[in-house]
Amino acid sequence: MDNPSRSERSRNAALDAAITIVTRDGPGRLTLDAIARESGLSKGGVMHQFRTKEAVLRALLEQQMAHFEEFSNRYIEKVRGTTDQPELSAQIATLREAISTPRAGAFALLAAMNENPELMAMPRDVDIKKVALMKAEASDPDLALLRWAAARGLLLSSLFGMLSLTEAERDRLFERLLDDSKWTAMEQGATEAAKPAKTTAARTESSPPAGARAAKPASARKRG
Repeated sequence: MDNPSRSERSRNAALDAAITIVTRDGPGRLTLDAIARESGLSKGGVMHQFRTKEAVLRALLEQQMAHFEEFSNRYIEKVRGTTDQPELSAQIATLREAISTPRAGAFALLAAMNENPELMAMPRDVDIKKVALMKAEASDPDLALLRWAAARGLLLSSLFGMLSLTEAERDRLFERLLDDSKWTAMEQGATEAAKPAKTTAARTESSPPAGARAAKPASARKRG
């Protein structure tokens, strides 16, 4: 909307203030009073938008999730037709994008976990759906999930200051995770390895037990 209403402006101002507070001062400093001071709104104005701190945190989570969902959808459209696993590519690219954006989203998640761990059910439910889509499109679902989990590990390590790689090294790893051609041999290997097992199982099912083969000659001798 080009001309947001006064209520929308107040809501956005309150959320911007909340992100600033969480990023600058930490999740424990986020209060409705602090949001009012930071945004320039009255406390009554803040409470008109958000009755509780939990409501602010929920809105922050929803805002971050909507932002990255939009990025993911645009990426899928861009790579559709160039990869057999557009959902996996989009998820890896989204995780890389999350590293490049301000850390407000990560701090919002930390604040949510600190305030109410049940709020994490929101992103967790989204993850469950994304995982199902990645598995459905993959010829080797385990390998697809391994690539996705590696990308997530890079994001979390970076956000929490635990990544000992240079930015260039990190970017190279993301490029490799995104490059399907680097994983084709492993996918083909898994497919080929599954074939002998299936063939052996089929032969076992079609062959009668050894005891059954031996029983016929024995019964024949008895009749003689």
